[in-house]
Amino acid sequence: MSVKERFLRYVAVDSGSSDTSGTHPSTQKQWDMARLLERELLQMGAQDVRVSPACYVYATIPANVEHQPAIGLIAHMDTSSSVATGPVNARCVQYAGGDLEVGHGAVMRFAQYESLARHIGHELIVTDGATLLGGDDKAGVAEIMAACDILLNDPSIRHGKVCVGFTPDEEIGEGADLFDIAGFGADFAYTVDGGRAGELECENFNACTAMVTVRGFNIHPGSAKNKMKNANRMAVEFAGMMPDSETPEHTEQREGFYHLSSILGDEVEAKLRYIIRDHDRAKFELRKERIQAVARYLNGKYGEGSFEVSLKDTYYNMKEIIDRHPEIVRRAMDAIRAAGDEPVLVPIRGGTDGARLSYAGLPCPNLPTGGYNMHGVLEYVSVPEMERVTRMLVELVRA
Repeated sequence: MSVKERFLRYVAVDSGSSDTSGTHPSTQKQWDMARLLERELLQMGAQDVRVSPACYVYATIPANVEHQPAIGLIAHMDTSSSVATGPVNARCVQYAGGDLEVGHGAVMRFAQYESLARHIGHELIVTDGATLLGGDDKAGVAEIMAACDILLNDPSIRHGKVCVGFTPDEEIGEGADLFDIAGFGADFAYTVDGGRAGELECENFNACTAMVTVRGFNIHPGSAKNKMKNANRMAVEFAGMMPDSETPEHTEQREGFYHLSSILGDEVEAKLRYIIRDHDRAKFELRKERIQAVARYLNGKYGEGSFEVSLKDTYYNMKEIIDRHPEIVRRAMDAIRAAGDEPVLVPIRGGTDGARLSYAGLPCPNLPTGGYNMHGVLEYVSVPEMERVTRMLVELVRA
């Protein structure tokens, strides 16, 4: 089965995660993906195949040569719930240039999406414009599975032990929560969860979730003067005090931001959910202090307890860990070149399971997938890039 065929098979399985369920995994439908991968790994002859009670899939490919490191390959099975996750109606197009009409009124404008210029003449996989595609991270899953199939069927490729792991709930920041590092058995690993083929990511945002609870007081609008405290309006005031230029739509590269990802409420209570990001740890801590300072100021205006901020760090910049292991970066760069791309080190404007795994003792840079425009209906993957990434993974573990 080709990597393209595997990818189309996997995106047809809805495995969207949820940040509100409080369960592990966060959605039952992720089990469908886990069981499918379990069956395929067993069929191709992988060893130690198991699915944990929390929906993590593990397997190994035994070494066929001695004195090599055990290398891990990791991807996540869930997809973002920021837009509809299914049913995914994927289709293949031979891109000839210009604007690309996806469907349901969704159009990728050539002038706006610069990646299209690199893909003229490529076979691309897109959706019908009603859902996301799921390339984040079904592309990584498909590439790892295709590489495993090659390794298991070609004994001429000499390699050490290869450890395979597929995680749930990466999109809600919980993919590494219950990952069995000891049982996984790798000396170091790579997540396959990036973008353009050739890119290697060894640094990422420090990340935090901030929940702002706004408490008001309701009374009939006809007699509300000097009595009502409208939590909705108070929440809007809070949002207006956050720096408008420090948002995702106004930042790039290593520039940090505050992102208001949801707002919900009525006159009595409103909740704002922010994600806070910065590559620089000191600036990251200052951002957390800024959001609390706004709450303190508004509590002075509306009364103590009107605004409450709850902060939860989700991951930190892996650069601090990866810099201690230059040999695993060199290995990745050599593999990228062997697959036909020139390696480019880029900072992740996000995070991966690898960031948390690195801090837990498993150094884990991030590799590309050939996917673009993640978390939206204009998401697509390049088939030639997925094929090169598959070759890169084979070269990565080659002795």
